[in-house]
Amino acid sequence: MTLIWGGLSLGAIYAIVAIGYNIVFISSKTFNFAHAQLTMVGAFVAYTGLVTWDLPPVLVVVMAALAVAVIAAVEERIAIRPVGDMHNILVTTLGASILLDGIAQLTWGTQPLTVPFFGGDEAFTLLGGRAYPVELFLIALAVLLVIALGVYSRRSLTGLALLGMAEDREAALLRGVNVRRMAFMAFVAAGALAGFAGMFVGSKTFAVSTLGAALALKGFVVLAIGGFGSMPGTLVGGAMVGLAEAYASRYLGGEYANLAVFLILITILMVRPAGLFVRTKERVV
Repeated sequence: MTLIWGGLSLGAIYAIVAIGYNIVFISSKTFNFAHAQLTMVGAFVAYTGLVTWDLPPVLVVVMAALAVAVIAAVEERIAIRPVGDMHNILVTTLGASILLDGIAQLTWGTQPLTVPFFGGDEAFTLLGGRAYPVELFLIALAVLLVIALGVYSRRSLTGLALLGMAEDREAALLRGVNVRRMAFMAFVAAGALAGFAGMFVGSKTFAVSTLGAALALKGFVVLAIGGFGSMPGTLVGGAMVGLAEAYASRYLGGEYANLAVFLILITILMVRPAGLFVRTKERVV
């Protein structure tokens, strides 16, 4: 059971990153390669607030969310807005991720930094296994985010407008939806979420300049398994990836963890090319 708690918490981190990818994808049909790096910056801002400045955790959460939201807004204006072609946007956001990696190394160095968790760091027994408070918090956070976003998208005008944009952007524009403003706000909201979650991700993994690259790859795999645009798919995909990593590392060795993950990805894509929770649309010619 200890292995399951560890695997699920790792999968929750990947799911949270994939949720951020999905928010941007649903609103603008683009993929922000730098989103995982935004989570990394959130972890570093949390370290600075909690350890260097000794601020209260509540204030640090707000500070991290606001700081990363501003960075996301700047990225949208520089790397997204001026670029019209979707393929070029992938290149510019990839460039933004490399830039954020470099800035993080210059600002905070290359050594892993410990981000304290407000719930303590003492392990306890739960259902026969040992778990840390931050692990359970991350699992609960991923589940609550998916539920909250699902309710928001179905019950609010903004959420319905975003769903309309995801289905047909031009039709939404004709119905009076300001698609550019909505896409910008969704991008900034995804950035704020990355900053908020970065504080807790850093408590589990450390704040380190290589964190963004590691999370970007696994977040993309989770998205591909669950299906682009599917929020429940991020939870299932995250759990599969996290558990596969944990069990492969325990019984086969750490070098087999990535191999196990990509074997699962390839197997699922062979059966369901669009992911587990997205139906392939057929076109009649």
